[in-house]
Amino acid sequence: MNSADILAQFGPREAMEYDVVVVGGGSGGLATAIRLKQLAAEKGSEISVVVLEKGSEPGAHILSGAVMDPRAMSELIPNWKELGAPLSQAVSGDDLLVLSDTGSTRTPDWLMPRNFHNDGCYVVSLSNVTKWMAAHAESLGVEIFPGFAAAEVLYNEDGSVKGVATGNLGVGKDGEPSDSFQLGMELHAKYTVFAEGARGHLGKQLIARYKLDAGKDPQTYAIGIKELWEIDPAKAKPGLVVHTSGWPIDDGSFGGGFLYHLEGNKVTLGFVLGLDYKNPWMSPFEEMQRWKTHPAIRAHLEGGKRIGYGARAINNGTPQALPKTVFPGGALIGCDAGYLNAARIKGSHAAIKSGMLAADAAFEALQAGRAHDELAAYPAAFEASWLYKELDQTRNFKLWFKKGQLMGTLMTGIEQWFLPKVGVSTPPWTLHGTKADHQSLKPADQCPQITYPKPDGKLSFDRLSSVFISNTNHEEHQPAHLTLKDAGVPVAINLATYAGPEGRYCPAGVYEYVKNPDNSDRLQINAQNCVHCKTCDIKDPTQNIVWVTPEGGGGPNYSGM
Repeated sequence: MNSADILAQFGPREAMEYDVVVVGGGSGGLATAIRLKQLAAEKGSEISVVVLEKGSEPGAHILSGAVMDPRAMSELIPNWKELGAPLSQAVSGDDLLVLSDTGSTRTPDWLMPRNFHNDGCYVVSLSNVTKWMAAHAESLGVEIFPGFAAAEVLYNEDGSVKGVATGNLGVGKDGEPSDSFQLGMELHAKYTVFAEGARGHLGKQLIARYKLDAGKDPQTYAIGIKELWEIDPAKAKPGLVVHTSGWPIDDGSFGGGFLYHLEGNKVTLGFVLGLDYKNPWMSPFEEMQRWKTHPAIRAHLEGGKRIGYGARAINNGTPQALPKTVFPGGALIGCDAGYLNAARIKGSHAAIKSGMLAADAAFEALQAGRAHDELAAYPAAFEASWLYKELDQTRNFKLWFKKGQLMGTLMTGIEQWFLPKVGVSTPPWTLHGTKADHQSLKPADQCPQITYPKPDGKLSFDRLSSVFISNTNHEEHQPAHLTLKDAGVPVAINLATYAGPEGRYCPAGVYEYVKNPDNSDRLQINAQNCVHCKTCDIKDPTQNIVWVTPEGGGGPNYSGM
């Protein structure tokens, strides 16, 4: 039974009315809600705001490095220190290392490009920051509904966004309502703000429906695979920030590692690989495990214990690929739009700032009695903001690395070190991308196979033990939320041409090719393992895999990530 049939049989859905509905309870969505309530208090007016969060609680699905630039937080909540925001570990030093297979070279401080300077920033758990922001939002009167996934965009007769509907509960694997079935609910709003993170399920639909990416470069992404470690206190260097390039990537793909020392003898570390890589034998997960065995990384971890794991696709954040961010009745903010500074490896400050700008525009419109129109003041305010200037300064970063590691390193030095030294703030040239990430894979028989070392269980690990410590769980009787447009494509094309890349680009063991009784192949989807990284939705060479929302509350439950 499809969703239309279910609605016809069990409907209508209960509807709730709000001034603003925010889809996604990350830093950007919460900033939107907080700013709206602040403005209402300043003007002595009432405004109803609700935040829908698909995770079991705020922060449960939040995964980031993270070194946080507090600039936007200070604008949003100037007294965040006094209020106890979990930004407590200031950056104490920056190491930028170029790795070979056995050694490393540190970039001298005087040669460090400006995008790798982290003075005034903090090493944080963005999950913990998000939980704190959620509590602050609730103290201002924001309603937050955790465990409710926005599964459908609702439209008015004139084509404007009316709001969203949450997913149905209690649908069996066969698509039929079970004894525990509950119909989803509708949330209607004068304006709906979408803050789902990179490759948002609904954001993707809105971009297509309203042609928001017309005339723009294709959005490109990377996968970030992260771990949290508790280390030997003797090795703790609170506030040290380490970034690496070079090994183990040896084919010109865009990638690098990060390792940040938190307080409490903890280290957060991870590996980022551009999803435009060409070799279908490459495995981002195995590259990350191999990277940890390098002497420069091993030195921080040996004697410690891995206590957290997760993965998430991230935008590459070029303004050239930023879609139009407004449409009738709503707006895209944060990574749902593509506001991320890949050169700085930072997105939370951009998400918060874009959320504030959207909130300002929405509040002004509500005060004027408007509804369901375009919030043109939001993109205009962005173009006049420090965030626009910051992103514009680094607009070519990823695109230079598409031309190879050497060119990327050289031109980053020119644009982010030399030009500022001679008084040129923004590069006088602009590069453009023309291909989406899924178009980059070469046939498997044209690429060298990669043999990865077996995990040792001390520094390196397998996928399933990693997923276990991400606390990932889905209600097992629901339909798979990883859907195929054509069930025949994986074997006929992906396996035949690309040697089944799904099993390698997925960092959670969701996809595997197995044999049928007649010895034919089929793709098995272990949806319960999914950590919601969205890599499959981005990298699948045939774009046959479509990620849809599972039941609310499902997925990872990150702690301290």
